[in-house]
Amino acid sequence: MLSRLLPRPVTTEERPGVFVLGPATTLGSDPASAGVTRLLRETLTRSTGLALPDPCPGGGAHNGGGAAAGAGSIALAVDPALPAGGYHLRVRPDGVAVTGGDPAGVHHGTQSLLQLLPPAVYRRSRVAAGPWRLPGVEISDAPRFGWRGCLLDVARHFIPVAGVLRFVDLLAAHKLNVLHLHLTDDQGWRLQVRRYPRLTEVGAWRPESMVGARQHERFDGRPHGGYYTQDDIREIVGYAAERFVTVVPEIDLPGHTQAAIAAYPELGNDPGEPVAVSTRWGISSRVLNVSDETLDFARHVLDEVVELFPSRHVGIGGDECDKGEWRASPAAQRRRQELGLRDEDELQSWFVRQLQRHLAGRGRALFGWDEILEGGLPAGATVAAWRGPAPAVAAARAGHDVVSCWDSSAYLDYRQSDSPDEPIPVGTVLTVADVRNFEPVPAELPVALRHRVVGAQCNLWTEHADNPRAVDYLAFPRLAAFAEAVWSPPGPEHRDGFEERLAAHLRRLDALGVEYRPPAGPLPWQRRPDAAGWPRQRADRDAELARLTGNVLRPRTPEPRSTRDTGPQGAGHRAAQPDS
Repeated sequence: MLSRLLPRPVTTEERPGVFVLGPATTLGSDPASAGVTRLLRETLTRSTGLALPDPCPGGGAHNGGGAAAGAGSIALAVDPALPAGGYHLRVRPDGVAVTGGDPAGVHHGTQSLLQLLPPAVYRRSRVAAGPWRLPGVEISDAPRFGWRGCLLDVARHFIPVAGVLRFVDLLAAHKLNVLHLHLTDDQGWRLQVRRYPRLTEVGAWRPESMVGARQHERFDGRPHGGYYTQDDIREIVGYAAERFVTVVPEIDLPGHTQAAIAAYPELGNDPGEPVAVSTRWGISSRVLNVSDETLDFARHVLDEVVELFPSRHVGIGGDECDKGEWRASPAAQRRRQELGLRDEDELQSWFVRQLQRHLAGRGRALFGWDEILEGGLPAGATVAAWRGPAPAVAAARAGHDVVSCWDSSAYLDYRQSDSPDEPIPVGTVLTVADVRNFEPVPAELPVALRHRVVGAQCNLWTEHADNPRAVDYLAFPRLAAFAEAVWSPPGPEHRDGFEERLAAHLRRLDALGVEYRPPAGPLPWQRRPDAAGWPRQRADRDAELARLTGNVLRPRTPEPRSTRDTGPQGAGHRAAQPDS
Protein backbone atom coordinates (compact mmCIF):
# COMPACT_ATOMS: atom_id res chain seq x y z
CA MET A 1 0.00 0.00 0.00
CA LEU A 2 2.80 2.41 0.84
CA SER A 3 4.09 1.92 -2.70
CA ARG A 4 1.05 3.86 -3.97
CA LEU A 5 0.90 6.97 -1.81
CA LEU A 6 2.89 10.17 -2.13
CA PRO A 7 3.39 11.98 0.20
CA ARG A 8 3.89 9.00 2.45
CA PRO A 9 1.24 8.95 5.22
CA VAL A 10 2.13 8.84 8.89
CA THR A 11 0.52 5.42 9.39
CA THR A 12 -1.02 2.97 6.93
CA GLU A 13 -2.54 -0.39 7.78
CA GLU A 14 -3.85 -2.74 5.12
CA ARG A 15 -7.28 -4.26 5.65
CA PRO A 16 -8.92 -7.24 3.93
CA GLY A 17 -11.15 -6.81 0.91
CA VAL A 18 -11.74 -4.04 -1.60
CA PHE A 19 -14.40 -1.42 -2.20
CA VAL A 20 -15.64 -1.26 -5.80
CA LEU A 21 -17.13 1.94 -7.15
CA GLY A 22 -20.20 1.17 -9.23
CA PRO A 23 -23.55 2.54 -10.42
CA ALA A 24 -25.03 2.16 -6.93
CA THR A 25 -22.19 4.01 -5.14
CA THR A 26 -23.22 7.21 -3.38
CA LEU A 27 -21.14 10.14 -2.21
CA GLY A 28 -22.23 12.36 0.65
CA SER A 29 -20.92 14.48 3.45
CA ASP A 30 -21.71 16.66 6.42
CA PRO A 31 -22.32 20.37 5.64
CA ALA A 32 -18.75 21.37 6.53
CA SER A 33 -17.36 19.06 3.83
CA ALA A 34 -19.82 19.97 1.07
CA GLY A 35 -17.24 21.85 -1.01
CA VAL A 36 -14.77 18.97 -0.83
CA THR A 37 -17.55 16.57 -1.85
CA ARG A 38 -18.36 18.65 -4.89
CA LEU A 39 -14.74 18.61 -6.07
CA LEU A 40 -14.40 14.86 -5.47
CA ARG A 41 -17.64 14.14 -7.32
CA GLU A 42 -16.49 16.26 -10.29
CA THR A 43 -13.20 14.38 -10.49
CA LEU A 44 -14.69 10.92 -10.14
CA THR A 45 -17.66 11.52 -12.42
CA ARG A 46 -15.51 12.84 -15.26
CA SER A 47 -13.13 9.88 -15.25
CA THR A 48 -15.41 6.99 -14.24
CA GLY A 49 -18.74 8.03 -15.72
CA LEU A 50 -20.44 7.18 -12.43
CA ALA A 51 -23.12 9.54 -11.11
CA LEU A 52 -22.23 9.15 -7.40
CA PRO A 53 -25.44 10.76 -6.14
CA ASP A 54 -25.88 12.23 -2.68
CA PRO A 55 -27.58 9.64 -0.43
CA CYS A 56 -29.42 12.49 1.34
CA PRO A 57 -30.33 14.86 -1.53
CA GLY A 58 -32.93 16.63 0.55
CA GLY A 59 -30.32 17.81 3.00
CA GLY A 60 -30.90 15.13 5.61
CA ALA A 61 -28.27 14.28 8.16
CA HIS A 62 -25.34 12.20 7.03
CA ASN A 63 -23.80 9.73 9.36
CA GLY A 64 -20.64 11.58 10.38
CA GLY A 65 -18.04 10.74 12.97
CA GLY A 66 -16.00 8.76 10.47
CA ALA A 67 -18.55 6.07 9.67
CA ALA A 68 -19.80 5.50 6.15
CA ALA A 69 -23.41 6.64 5.59
CA GLY A 70 -24.41 3.18 4.39
CA ALA A 71 -23.40 0.18 2.34
CA GLY A 72 -21.90 1.19 -0.99
CA SER A 73 -21.24 4.75 0.11
CA ILE A 74 -18.36 7.18 0.32
CA ALA A 75 -18.87 9.54 3.26
CA LEU A 76 -16.90 12.68 4.11
CA ALA A 77 -17.04 14.46 7.45
CA VAL A 78 -15.17 16.79 9.78
CA ASP A 79 -14.06 15.39 13.13
CA PRO A 80 -12.59 18.15 15.33
CA ALA A 81 -10.80 15.50 17.40
CA LEU A 82 -8.33 15.08 14.52
CA PRO A 83 -5.47 17.57 14.03
CA ALA A 84 -5.92 20.54 11.72
CA GLY A 85 -5.12 19.47 8.18
CA GLY A 86 -5.02 15.83 9.26
CA TYR A 87 -7.35 13.07 8.16
CA HIS A 88 -8.40 9.49 8.68
CA LEU A 89 -9.24 7.33 5.65
CA ARG A 90 -10.94 3.96 6.06
CA VAL A 91 -11.77 1.66 3.15
CA ARG A 92 -13.90 -1.42 3.75
CA PRO A 93 -15.79 -3.62 1.28
CA ASP A 94 -19.09 -2.04 2.36
CA GLY A 95 -18.05 1.63 2.33
CA VAL A 96 -15.44 4.37 2.50
CA ALA A 97 -15.13 7.05 5.18
CA VAL A 98 -12.90 10.13 5.07
CA THR A 99 -12.79 12.31 8.16
CA GLY A 100 -10.62 15.35 8.66
CA GLY A 101 -9.77 17.66 11.51
CA ASP A 102 -11.17 20.46 9.35
CA PRO A 103 -12.39 20.76 5.74
CA ALA A 104 -8.76 21.04 4.58
CA GLY A 105 -8.03 17.71 6.25
CA VAL A 106 -11.02 16.14 4.51
CA HIS A 107 -9.66 17.45 1.21
CA HIS A 108 -6.24 15.95 1.91
CA GLY A 109 -7.92 12.65 2.67
CA THR A 110 -9.69 12.68 -0.67
CA GLN A 111 -6.35 13.18 -2.43
CA SER A 112 -5.11 9.95 -0.83
CA LEU A 113 -8.36 8.26 -1.82
CA LEU A 114 -7.76 9.22 -5.46
CA GLN A 115 -4.21 7.87 -5.32
CA LEU A 116 -5.56 4.47 -4.30
CA LEU A 117 -7.50 4.28 -7.58
CA PRO A 118 -5.98 3.60 -11.03
CA PRO A 119 -4.16 6.60 -12.55
CA ALA A 120 -6.90 7.01 -15.17
CA VAL A 121 -9.04 8.55 -12.43
CA TYR A 122 -7.13 11.79 -13.07
CA ARG A 123 -8.28 11.99 -16.70
CA ARG A 124 -10.82 14.69 -17.58
CA SER A 125 -12.95 12.23 -19.49
CA ARG A 126 -13.60 8.51 -19.32
CA VAL A 127 -10.84 6.51 -20.99
CA ALA A 128 -11.14 3.26 -19.04
CA ALA A 129 -14.08 1.03 -18.16
CA GLY A 130 -12.78 0.16 -14.73
CA PRO A 131 -13.23 -1.65 -12.47
CA TRP A 132 -12.61 1.18 -10.01
CA ARG A 133 -11.33 -0.63 -6.91
CA LEU A 134 -10.12 0.83 -3.63
CA PRO A 135 -8.02 -1.60 -1.57
CA GLY A 136 -8.95 -2.11 2.07
CA VAL A 137 -6.90 0.24 4.18
CA GLU A 138 -6.86 2.43 7.27
CA ILE A 139 -4.76 5.60 7.09
CA SER A 140 -4.10 8.16 9.81
CA ASP A 141 -2.21 11.16 8.54
CA ALA A 142 -1.38 14.79 9.27
CA PRO A 143 1.05 17.34 7.83
CA ARG A 144 4.35 18.07 9.50
CA PHE A 145 4.26 21.79 8.63
CA GLY A 146 1.48 24.33 8.28
CA TRP A 147 3.22 26.20 5.41
CA ARG A 148 3.82 23.85 2.49
CA GLY A 149 4.28 26.09 -0.48
CA CYS A 150 5.64 26.83 -3.91
CA LEU A 151 6.64 30.16 -5.40
CA LEU A 152 5.55 30.68 -8.98
CA ASP A 153 7.34 33.52 -10.74
CA VAL A 154 4.89 35.13 -13.18
CA ALA A 155 6.94 38.33 -13.49
CA ARG A 156 9.82 37.04 -15.63
CA HIS A 157 7.45 35.11 -17.91
CA PHE A 158 3.74 35.78 -17.64
CA ILE A 159 1.49 32.76 -17.09
CA PRO A 160 -2.16 33.28 -18.13
CA VAL A 161 -4.94 32.66 -15.64
CA ALA A 162 -5.74 29.18 -16.96
CA GLY A 163 -2.12 28.13 -16.39
CA VAL A 164 -2.14 29.43 -12.84
CA LEU A 165 -5.39 27.58 -12.07
CA ARG A 166 -3.87 24.38 -13.46
CA PHE A 167 -0.83 24.90 -11.23
CA VAL A 168 -3.13 25.35 -8.21
CA ASP A 169 -4.75 22.00 -9.03
CA LEU A 170 -1.33 20.35 -9.10
CA LEU A 171 -0.35 21.89 -5.76
CA ALA A 172 -3.58 20.70 -4.17
CA ALA A 173 -3.13 17.19 -5.57
CA HIS A 174 0.20 17.07 -3.72
CA LYS A 175 -1.28 18.40 -0.45
CA LEU A 176 0.60 21.69 -0.78
CA ASN A 177 -1.29 24.65 0.60
CA VAL A 178 0.52 27.90 -0.29
CA LEU A 179 0.99 29.49 -3.70
CA HIS A 180 3.52 32.32 -3.35
CA LEU A 181 2.75 34.43 -6.42
CA HIS A 182 5.72 36.57 -7.46
CA LEU A 183 3.85 39.34 -9.25
CA THR A 184 6.41 42.07 -9.92
CA ASP A 185 10.04 42.39 -10.85
CA ASP A 186 12.40 44.38 -13.06
CA GLN A 187 11.15 42.49 -16.13
CA GLY A 188 7.43 43.00 -15.64
CA TRP A 189 4.57 44.19 -13.42
CA ARG A 190 1.69 41.69 -13.51
CA LEU A 191 -0.99 43.15 -11.19
CA GLN A 192 -3.61 45.73 -12.13
CA VAL A 193 -3.52 48.62 -9.65
CA ARG A 194 -6.44 51.00 -10.14
CA ARG A 195 -4.65 54.02 -8.68
CA TYR A 196 -1.59 53.56 -10.92
CA PRO A 197 -2.74 52.39 -14.38
CA ARG A 198 0.68 52.85 -16.01
CA LEU A 199 2.04 49.98 -13.93
CA THR A 200 0.33 47.64 -16.39
CA GLU A 201 0.02 49.97 -19.41
CA VAL A 202 3.81 50.36 -19.43
CA GLY A 203 5.30 48.09 -16.78
CA ALA A 204 3.67 44.85 -17.96
CA TRP A 205 5.47 44.79 -21.32
CA ARG A 206 9.04 44.46 -22.54
CA PRO A 207 10.32 44.48 -26.13
CA GLU A 208 12.37 41.30 -25.86
CA SER A 209 13.85 38.75 -23.49
CA MET A 210 17.22 37.14 -22.99
CA VAL A 211 17.78 33.70 -24.51
CA GLY A 212 19.56 31.42 -22.10
CA ALA A 213 21.75 32.60 -19.24
CA ARG A 214 22.44 36.32 -19.04
CA GLN A 215 26.19 35.85 -19.34
CA HIS A 216 25.80 35.10 -23.07
CA GLU A 217 24.13 38.44 -23.93
CA ARG A 218 21.64 36.92 -26.41
CA PHE A 219 18.13 38.29 -26.98
CA ASP A 220 15.13 36.90 -28.86
CA GLY A 221 13.63 40.09 -30.32
CA ARG A 222 10.10 38.98 -29.25
CA PRO A 223 7.88 41.32 -27.21
CA HIS A 224 6.58 39.73 -24.02
CA GLY A 225 4.00 40.78 -21.47
CA GLY A 226 0.69 40.34 -19.74
CA TYR A 227 -0.98 41.09 -16.45
CA TYR A 228 -3.85 40.01 -14.22
CA THR A 229 -6.88 42.21 -13.86
CA GLN A 230 -8.30 42.48 -10.39
CA ASP A 231 -11.10 40.12 -11.39
CA ASP A 232 -8.46 37.66 -12.61
CA ILE A 233 -6.89 37.76 -9.15
CA ARG A 234 -10.25 37.27 -7.46
CA GLU A 235 -10.78 34.20 -9.64
CA ILE A 236 -7.36 32.76 -8.81
CA VAL A 237 -7.72 33.44 -5.08
CA GLY A 238 -11.24 31.98 -4.95
CA TYR A 239 -10.32 28.92 -7.00
CA ALA A 240 -7.32 28.26 -4.78
CA ALA A 241 -9.33 28.72 -1.57
CA GLU A 242 -11.80 26.05 -2.69
CA ARG A 243 -8.81 23.71 -2.84
CA PHE A 244 -7.36 24.92 0.48
CA VAL A 245 -4.45 26.72 -1.15
CA THR A 246 -3.66 30.19 0.19
CA VAL A 247 -2.31 32.66 -2.38
CA VAL A 248 0.40 34.84 -0.85
CA PRO A 249 1.17 37.83 -3.11
CA GLU A 250 4.59 39.39 -3.50
CA ILE A 251 5.14 42.98 -4.62
CA ASP A 252 8.91 43.35 -4.68
CA LEU A 253 10.10 46.52 -2.87
CA PRO A 254 12.35 48.55 -2.84
CA GLY A 255 14.60 46.60 -5.26
CA HIS A 256 13.56 44.58 -8.32
CA THR A 257 11.38 47.58 -9.27
CA GLN A 258 12.65 48.69 -12.68
CA ALA A 259 9.29 47.94 -14.31
CA ALA A 260 7.54 50.25 -11.82
CA ILE A 261 10.12 52.99 -12.38
CA ALA A 262 9.65 52.66 -16.15
CA ALA A 263 5.95 53.36 -15.59
CA TYR A 264 6.48 56.19 -13.10
CA PRO A 265 10.01 57.65 -13.41
CA GLU A 266 9.49 59.85 -10.33
CA LEU A 267 9.80 56.69 -8.24
CA GLY A 268 13.44 56.33 -9.25
CA ASN A 269 16.56 58.05 -8.02
CA ASP A 270 17.13 59.99 -11.26
CA PRO A 271 13.69 60.95 -12.67
CA GLY A 272 15.27 62.74 -15.60
CA GLU A 273 16.91 59.59 -16.97
CA PRO A 274 14.73 57.40 -19.22
CA VAL A 275 14.16 53.90 -17.86
CA ALA A 276 12.56 50.98 -19.70
CA VAL A 277 11.22 47.67 -18.44
CA SER A 278 14.27 45.45 -18.12
CA THR A 279 14.96 42.94 -20.86
CA ARG A 280 17.83 41.38 -18.94
CA TRP A 281 17.91 38.69 -16.27
CA GLY A 282 19.77 39.32 -13.05
CA ILE A 283 19.70 42.19 -10.55
CA SER A 284 18.93 45.69 -11.80
CA SER A 285 20.66 48.72 -10.31
CA ARG A 286 17.34 50.61 -10.54
CA VAL A 287 15.65 50.81 -7.15
CA LEU A 288 12.96 52.98 -5.62
CA ASN A 289 13.96 56.26 -4.03
CA VAL A 290 13.20 56.82 -0.34
CA SER A 291 11.02 59.92 -0.56
CA ASP A 292 7.71 60.43 1.23
CA GLU A 293 5.90 60.23 -2.10
CA THR A 294 7.46 56.88 -3.02
CA LEU A 295 6.57 55.40 0.36
CA ASP A 296 3.01 56.60 -0.21
CA PHE A 297 3.06 54.85 -3.59
CA ALA A 298 4.12 51.60 -1.91
CA ARG A 299 1.41 51.95 0.73
CA HIS A 300 -1.28 52.67 -1.84
CA VAL A 301 -0.26 49.61 -3.88
CA LEU A 302 -0.29 47.43 -0.78
CA ASP A 303 -3.74 48.75 0.12
CA GLU A 304 -5.11 47.40 -3.16
CA VAL A 305 -3.19 44.15 -2.67
CA VAL A 306 -4.82 43.70 0.73
CA GLU A 307 -8.24 44.21 -0.87
CA LEU A 308 -7.58 41.38 -3.33
CA PHE A 309 -5.70 38.83 -1.23
CA PRO A 310 -7.16 37.68 2.10
CA SER A 311 -3.95 35.90 3.12
CA ARG A 312 -2.51 36.85 6.49
CA HIS A 313 0.91 37.30 4.87
CA VAL A 314 1.75 39.89 2.22
CA GLY A 315 5.14 39.64 0.53
CA ILE A 316 7.25 42.76 -0.09
CA GLY A 317 10.35 40.98 -1.39
CA GLY A 318 13.11 43.08 0.12
CA ASP A 319 15.81 41.02 -1.60
CA GLU A 320 18.78 41.95 -3.77
CA CYS A 321 18.33 45.69 -3.44
CA ASP A 322 21.36 47.27 -5.10
CA LYS A 323 22.35 50.22 -2.88
CA GLY A 324 24.51 51.96 -5.51
CA GLU A 325 21.88 54.51 -6.51
CA TRP A 326 21.25 55.42 -2.87
CA ARG A 327 24.95 55.93 -2.26
CA ALA A 328 25.13 58.27 -5.26
CA SER A 329 21.86 60.10 -4.58
CA PRO A 330 22.08 63.37 -2.61
CA ALA A 331 18.39 63.00 -1.69
CA ALA A 332 18.87 59.47 -0.35
CA GLN A 333 21.92 60.53 1.63
CA ARG A 334 20.03 63.46 3.13
CA ARG A 335 17.23 61.13 4.18
CA ARG A 336 19.73 58.68 5.70
CA GLN A 337 21.44 61.45 7.68
CA GLU A 338 18.13 62.97 8.83
CA LEU A 339 17.11 59.59 10.20
CA GLY A 340 20.45 59.02 11.89
CA LEU A 341 21.11 55.80 9.99
CA ARG A 342 24.60 54.36 9.74
CA ASP A 343 24.50 53.04 6.18
CA GLU A 344 22.32 52.03 3.25
CA ASP A 345 21.51 48.65 4.80
CA GLU A 346 19.83 50.50 7.64
CA LEU A 347 18.11 52.75 5.11
CA GLN A 348 16.55 49.70 3.47
CA SER A 349 15.60 48.36 6.89
CA TRP A 350 13.89 51.67 7.68
CA PHE A 351 12.00 51.50 4.35
CA VAL A 352 10.88 47.93 5.02
CA ARG A 353 9.75 48.81 8.56
CA GLN A 354 7.44 51.52 7.22
CA LEU A 355 5.73 48.87 5.09
CA GLN A 356 5.68 46.42 7.97
CA ARG A 357 3.88 48.94 10.17
CA HIS A 358 1.42 49.78 7.39
CA LEU A 359 0.55 46.13 6.81
CA ALA A 360 0.22 45.51 10.55
CA GLY A 361 -2.26 48.37 10.67
CA ARG A 362 -4.29 46.47 8.09
CA GLY A 363 -4.13 43.27 10.14
CA ARG A 364 -1.49 41.61 7.95
CA ALA A 365 2.00 40.24 8.50
CA LEU A 366 4.96 41.19 6.32
CA PHE A 367 6.63 38.33 4.45
CA GLY A 368 10.04 38.90 2.88
CA TRP A 369 13.30 37.31 1.80
CA ASP A 370 16.07 36.99 4.35
CA GLU A 371 17.72 40.26 3.23
CA ILE A 372 15.04 42.07 5.27
CA LEU A 373 17.07 41.09 8.34
CA GLU A 374 19.95 43.32 7.24
CA GLY A 375 20.02 46.55 9.18
CA GLY A 376 17.59 45.23 11.79
CA LEU A 377 13.88 44.42 11.78
CA PRO A 378 11.26 44.40 14.56
CA ALA A 379 9.65 41.09 15.45
CA GLY A 380 6.46 40.13 13.64
CA ALA A 381 7.73 39.55 10.11
CA THR A 382 7.98 36.12 8.50
CA VAL A 383 11.29 35.48 6.77
CA ALA A 384 11.81 33.35 3.67
CA ALA A 385 15.29 31.97 4.27
CA TRP A 386 16.70 31.34 0.79
CA ARG A 387 20.44 31.70 1.32
CA GLY A 388 20.93 28.63 3.48
CA PRO A 389 20.20 27.48 7.03
CA ALA A 390 22.25 30.28 8.64
CA PRO A 391 19.74 33.06 7.84
CA ALA A 392 16.94 30.80 9.08
CA VAL A 393 18.72 30.46 12.43
CA ALA A 394 19.40 34.20 12.57
CA ALA A 395 15.75 35.00 11.82
CA ALA A 396 14.47 32.61 14.48
CA ARG A 397 16.88 34.02 17.06
CA ALA A 398 15.63 37.52 16.20
CA GLY A 399 12.05 36.50 16.95
CA HIS A 400 10.75 35.88 13.42
CA ASP A 401 8.85 32.98 11.96
CA VAL A 402 10.75 31.25 9.16
CA VAL A 403 9.81 29.63 5.87
CA SER A 404 12.79 27.53 4.78
CA CYS A 405 13.54 27.61 1.05
CA TRP A 406 17.30 27.65 0.58
CA ASP A 407 18.39 27.41 -3.00
CA SER A 408 20.55 24.32 -2.53
CA SER A 409 17.43 22.26 -1.72
CA ALA A 410 14.40 24.11 -3.06
CA TYR A 411 15.16 26.13 -6.24
CA LEU A 412 13.42 24.23 -9.00
CA ASP A 413 14.96 26.34 -11.77
CA TYR A 414 18.37 24.82 -10.97
CA ARG A 415 19.70 22.13 -13.32
CA GLN A 416 18.67 18.57 -12.59
CA SER A 417 21.87 16.79 -13.59
CA ASP A 418 25.36 17.34 -14.98
CA SER A 419 24.24 16.16 -18.42
CA PRO A 420 24.85 18.61 -21.29
CA ASP A 421 21.32 17.76 -22.48
CA GLU A 422 19.72 19.62 -19.56
CA PRO A 423 17.83 22.61 -21.01
CA ILE A 424 19.47 25.95 -20.10
CA PRO A 425 21.41 24.51 -17.15
CA VAL A 426 21.89 27.12 -14.40
CA GLY A 427 22.79 26.92 -10.74
CA THR A 428 24.10 23.86 -8.99
CA VAL A 429 22.74 20.35 -9.56
CA LEU A 430 19.48 19.73 -7.69
CA THR A 431 18.18 16.20 -8.19
CA VAL A 432 14.88 14.65 -7.14
CA ALA A 433 16.75 12.90 -4.31
CA ASP A 434 18.25 16.20 -3.16
CA VAL A 435 14.79 17.73 -2.88
CA ARG A 436 13.37 14.71 -1.06
CA ASN A 437 16.23 14.93 1.44
CA PHE A 438 15.49 18.59 2.21
CA GLU A 439 15.32 19.15 5.97
CA PRO A 440 13.66 22.53 6.67
CA VAL A 441 14.65 22.69 10.36
CA PRO A 442 18.38 23.49 10.63
CA ALA A 443 20.27 21.10 12.89
CA GLU A 444 21.98 24.04 14.59
CA LEU A 445 18.69 25.70 15.55
CA PRO A 446 18.09 25.34 19.31
CA VAL A 447 15.18 23.09 20.23
CA ALA A 448 13.44 25.98 21.97
CA LEU A 449 13.32 27.91 18.69
CA ARG A 450 12.34 25.14 16.30
CA HIS A 451 8.68 26.14 16.46
CA ARG A 452 9.75 29.28 14.57
CA VAL A 453 10.13 27.20 11.40
CA VAL A 454 6.50 27.33 10.31
CA GLY A 455 7.16 25.48 7.08
CA ALA A 456 8.96 25.48 3.77
CA GLN A 457 8.46 26.19 0.12
CA CYS A 458 10.14 25.44 -3.18
CA ASN A 459 10.74 28.30 -5.60
CA LEU A 460 10.16 28.15 -9.34
CA TRP A 461 11.77 31.12 -11.07
CA THR A 462 10.86 31.45 -14.74
CA GLU A 463 13.66 33.30 -16.51
CA HIS A 464 14.23 30.06 -18.42
CA ALA A 465 10.64 28.78 -18.48
CA ASP A 466 8.71 30.74 -21.10
CA ASN A 467 5.86 28.24 -21.61
CA PRO A 468 3.86 25.67 -19.60
CA ARG A 469 5.90 22.73 -20.92
CA ALA A 470 9.10 24.28 -19.57
CA VAL A 471 7.41 24.97 -16.22
CA ASP A 472 6.32 21.32 -16.03
CA TYR A 473 9.83 20.13 -16.79
CA LEU A 474 11.40 22.23 -14.05
CA ALA A 475 8.72 21.51 -11.46
CA PHE A 476 8.12 17.79 -11.82
CA PRO A 477 8.83 15.33 -10.42
CA ARG A 478 10.88 17.45 -7.99
CA LEU A 479 7.77 19.19 -6.68
CA ALA A 480 6.34 15.78 -5.76
CA ALA A 481 9.52 15.03 -3.82
CA PHE A 482 9.25 18.39 -2.07
CA ALA A 483 5.64 17.66 -1.13
CA GLU A 484 6.73 14.54 0.72
CA ALA A 485 9.63 16.37 2.39
CA VAL A 486 7.28 18.92 3.98
CA TRP A 487 4.31 16.64 4.70
CA SER A 488 5.80 13.42 6.06
CA PRO A 489 7.59 13.08 9.41
CA PRO A 490 11.37 13.57 9.45
CA GLY A 491 13.85 10.74 9.56
CA PRO A 492 15.24 8.23 7.07
CA GLU A 493 12.63 5.61 7.98
CA HIS A 494 9.94 7.84 6.45
CA ARG A 495 11.86 8.01 3.15
CA ASP A 496 11.82 4.25 2.65
CA GLY A 497 10.32 3.27 -0.67
CA PHE A 498 10.31 6.80 -2.05
CA GLU A 499 11.64 5.74 -5.45
CA GLU A 500 8.93 3.11 -5.74
CA ARG A 501 6.23 5.57 -4.75
CA LEU A 502 7.54 8.14 -7.20
CA ALA A 503 7.58 5.62 -10.04
CA ALA A 504 3.89 4.92 -9.38
CA HIS A 505 3.21 8.64 -9.11
CA LEU A 506 4.63 9.35 -12.58
CA ARG A 507 1.66 7.48 -14.05
CA ARG A 508 -0.63 9.94 -12.30
CA LEU A 509 1.35 12.85 -13.72
CA ASP A 510 0.94 11.28 -17.16
CA ALA A 511 -2.83 11.18 -16.67
CA LEU A 512 -2.80 14.79 -15.48
CA GLY A 513 -0.95 15.86 -18.63
CA VAL A 514 2.20 16.95 -16.81
CA GLU A 515 5.30 17.00 -19.04
CA TYR A 516 7.77 16.11 -16.29
CA ARG A 517 11.45 15.35 -16.68
CA PRO A 518 11.82 11.57 -17.19
CA PRO A 519 14.15 9.78 -14.75
CA ALA A 520 16.47 8.90 -17.64
CA GLY A 521 16.88 12.53 -18.66
CA PRO A 522 15.21 15.04 -20.97
CA LEU A 523 13.40 13.90 -24.08
CA PRO A 524 14.64 15.40 -27.35
CA TRP A 525 11.95 18.10 -27.43
CA GLN A 526 12.71 19.07 -23.83
CA ARG A 527 16.28 20.05 -24.65
CA ARG A 528 17.35 23.59 -25.57
CA PRO A 529 20.51 23.44 -27.71
CA ASP A 530 19.64 26.96 -28.93
CA ALA A 531 19.94 28.49 -25.45
CA ALA A 532 23.16 28.12 -23.45
CA GLY A 533 23.12 27.96 -19.67
CA TRP A 534 25.65 28.87 -17.01
CA PRO A 535 26.07 26.02 -14.52
CA ARG A 536 27.74 26.64 -11.20
CA GLN A 537 29.79 24.44 -8.97
CA ARG A 538 28.82 23.87 -5.34
CA ALA A 539 32.04 25.38 -3.97
CA ASP A 540 31.50 28.59 -5.94
CA ARG A 541 27.94 28.86 -4.69
CA ASP A 542 28.96 28.28 -1.08
CA ALA A 543 31.63 30.97 -1.28
CA GLU A 544 29.16 33.43 -2.78
CA LEU A 545 26.55 32.76 -0.10
CA ALA A 546 29.12 33.21 2.66
CA ARG A 547 29.82 36.67 1.27
CA LEU A 548 26.16 37.57 0.76
CA THR A 549 25.01 36.50 4.21
CA GLY A 550 27.62 38.42 6.19
CA ASN A 551 25.16 41.09 7.32
CA VAL A 552 22.37 38.62 8.01
CA LEU A 553 24.50 36.66 10.44
CA ARG A 554 25.14 39.87 12.39
CA PRO A 555 21.65 41.38 12.53
CA ARG A 556 21.46 44.81 14.12
CA THR A 557 18.95 45.83 16.76
CA PRO A 558 16.80 48.73 15.54
CA GLU A 559 17.02 51.93 17.57
CA PRO A 560 13.93 53.20 19.44
CA ARG A 561 11.02 54.14 17.19
CA SER A 562 10.88 57.64 18.63
CA THR A 563 14.09 58.45 16.76
CA ARG A 564 14.04 56.36 13.60
CA ASP A 565 10.53 55.13 12.83
CA THR A 566 8.84 58.50 12.51
CA GLY A 567 9.95 60.66 9.60
CA PRO A 568 8.06 60.75 6.34
CA GLN A 569 4.97 58.75 7.27
CA GLY A 570 3.38 61.78 8.98
CA ALA A 571 1.55 62.12 12.26
CA GLY A 572 -1.67 60.62 10.94
CA HIS A 573 -0.18 57.29 9.88
CA ARG A 574 -1.48 54.35 11.93
CA ALA A 575 0.91 52.73 14.37
CA ALA A 576 1.66 49.04 14.12
CA GLN A 577 -0.91 46.64 15.52
CA PRO A 578 -0.33 43.09 16.74
CA ASP A 579 -0.63 40.35 14.15
CA SER A 580 -4.13 38.97 13.83
